[in-house]
Amino acid sequence: MILYPAIDIRGGQCVRLVEGDFAQETAYDSDPVDAARRWVAAGAEWLHIVDLDGAVAGSPVNRDAVIRIRQVVDTPIQLGGGLRQLADIEAAFAAGIDRVILGTVALRDPELVTTAVARWDDRIAIALDARDGNLATDGWVGQTDARAVEVAQQLAQARVRHFIFTDIRRDGTLSGPNLESLGELVAAVDADVIASGGISSLADITAAAAAGAAGTIVGRALYDGRIDLREAIAAARAVDSPA
Repeated sequence: MILYPAIDIRGGQCVRLVEGDFAQETAYDSDPVDAARRWVAAGAEWLHIVDLDGAVAGSPVNRDAVIRIRQVVDTPIQLGGGLRQLADIEAAFAAGIDRVILGTVALRDPELVTTAVARWDDRIAIALDARDGNLATDGWVGQTDARAVEVAQQLAQARVRHFIFTDIRRDGTLSGPNLESLGELVAAVDADVIASGGISSLADITAAAAAGAAGTIVGRALYDGRIDLREAIAAARAVDSPA
């Protein structure tokens, strides 16, 4: 299982939110490059970067910060936040991003997802950001009635091979992952599922792996020092995920 340190960028800074609420923001690094360097130095195999401003605006906002991170680290990067046009996806790949994460557009324009997957194959991932099982949009500001599992099954038929499942109620709360919903999603699709939201300990990481997660995104617990990244990577490697 791969561990993904999260770098969420808002206003050019590396921040963490609670349940996606911009009013509950904590800034950790004034320059996201510092966070990237720190996690790579600790052994990160991938970085998970989200342009929070872009997610709300509907187009990339913090592109310069992302490019600067790409220029200073060689570690693979997956990037999400406001990527809703093919031109935005092309620009991300041209800048050296290894995997692009599509969220809101997967609900609003499924044909774009199909086109993107046909062109870039498994370099496309889909973010399933769920609040009580229903998907949220626009940086989690909007709410839909679409069920995460049903949407995932439809997109898996379009050959999507990576899903990132976030339980919004748990994100930034350190309350542990939603293992029941995670397991349900893993069982429903023939694809890798990356768990996100609520990770607070090494036990949470191993539990997510045991539930079938191919990867786990860790944010606040790393920044607060509750989890040591080197120890977390070792714990993730020690568990054979059934996925």
